[in-house]
Amino acid sequence: MARIARGAGGRELVFDSWGDPRGHPVFLLHGTPGSREGPRPRSLVLYQLGIHLIAYDRPGYGGSTRLPQRSVAHAADDVLAIADSLGVDAFSVVGRSGGGPHALACAALHPGRVRSAGVLVSLAPPDAPELDWFEGMTESNVREYRNARENLEVLQATLVQNADAMRADPMALLTDLDHEMPDVDRQVVADAGIRNMLRQNFLTGVGKSADGWIDDAVSFCKPWGFDPGDITVPTLLWHGERDVFSPVGHFQWLARRIPRATVVLQPSVAHFAAVPVLPKVLGWLREQAKTAAPEATTV
Repeated sequence: MARIARGAGGRELVFDSWGDPRGHPVFLLHGTPGSREGPRPRSLVLYQLGIHLIAYDRPGYGGSTRLPQRSVAHAADDVLAIADSLGVDAFSVVGRSGGGPHALACAALHPGRVRSAGVLVSLAPPDAPELDWFEGMTESNVREYRNARENLEVLQATLVQNADAMRADPMALLTDLDHEMPDVDRQVVADAGIRNMLRQNFLTGVGKSADGWIDDAVSFCKPWGFDPGDITVPTLLWHGERDVFSPVGHFQWLARRIPRATVVLQPSVAHFAAVPVLPKVLGWLREQAKTAAPEATTV
């Protein structure tokens, strides 16, 4: 059942949790667009892994209060607010796709609380030196992020229209992207279980407005508010080499930037393969958290 924590200024942060309440706490940071209802392992799997999985709606998505002009860095304090409301001291984070930069923010800005981080198919910062940010990126994403940088009115009009279409048909986004997806991505999203999770994810995320989607896009395209090179906690970077939504160049830049990151590049998969790989990543996070801070408490 969804619960509410309070962020800075009294903002509502709607979150939920699954799995073993006494297991290792892991915050799952959802993709773009998305919500706390994003794809996740079943509760039985989470119990077997010893994981207490927590997810929340980023500001402007689902039931969470919008935070105008938010940066990627703002997610770090929101996650801390939820952790504090639960009495959780030490935890891990994992972010997939649009959640990846926000997981990086938590790891960079709160190393005293974050024990390990997983970052799956993430973008790199827009000001990343020696990175051609748009190289290898699908046309729809290039258009969205260029509008986020250069034409906010067009971005807002486009994403409001897209959100309206998704309220009528939650799978409209995937239908629109079908011609841009590699075959390996189509195979993943054809799975009935994954499609059901994505349907609820999208419907919850943009059910009230496109605000969160708009704010995510803008935040990715301005300074993030931290340097990934400052991350010191154990961090797993995972990517599919055939990804056209977050191109592999972004992964390679992050791999060079983050000291001692564990890097996994899968040559035969693409963006949506980050969904079925999540249980393995959660197991890695749990074990790394034990190694990083054996004395850390869990609830």
